[in-house]
Amino acid sequence: MSRVDDELAAAVRESEEVAQAEPAPTAPAPLIRPAKKGSVGLLVALLVVGAGILTLVFVSGKDATIYARQVDELVREREKLTGRAVRVEGALKRGSLMKRADPCEYRFTLAKAGTELPVRFAQCIVPDTFRDMPGMDVMVTAEGTLDPAGHFEASQIMAKCPSKYEMSERAKKGESAPHTAVPGAVSPKI
Repeated sequence: MSRVDDELAAAVRESEEVAQAEPAPTAPAPLIRPAKKGSVGLLVALLVVGAGILTLVFVSGKDATIYARQVDELVREREKLTGRAVRVEGALKRGSLMKRADPCEYRFTLAKAGTELPVRFAQCIVPDTFRDMPGMDVMVTAEGTLDPAGHFEASQIMAKCPSKYEMSERAKKGESAPHTAVPGAVSPKI
């Protein structure tokens, strides 16, 4: 047994010598990374782009707004809506539809609640339902701008088809629907 004790003592001395020769390992320092300049730049760029998009939405939204009014409302609010994009609804006044061939232009009057609005449409193509039909009201929606003189400059026209009831009543009387070509329903010339 003494031999085992001697071997043990030698092993302990040897390990103590190695321990003294090598310093004890220390805990590694925590890694603290300094903020990179690229990530701050990216954040600033994203904020600038977001602010630009919001500005664009709020500023351009004012010009893109189309006000929808009836004829009587539009005439009442003439000062406020002059020069702005407006959509106006009214009935085509019978006998007011006129067409000029060169340059191509339609002129007519929209009416609602006793108020009339003269309209100028400087294009050749109109909807099939846009006709002056005796005995039938044609509802028209026009988009455009109101000039200071009180005339409406239309850039687009939409005419509503009469209801099925109106069409069946016309058929009983032997009349055709307003959107079919009727000889004699030609608009007067300007």
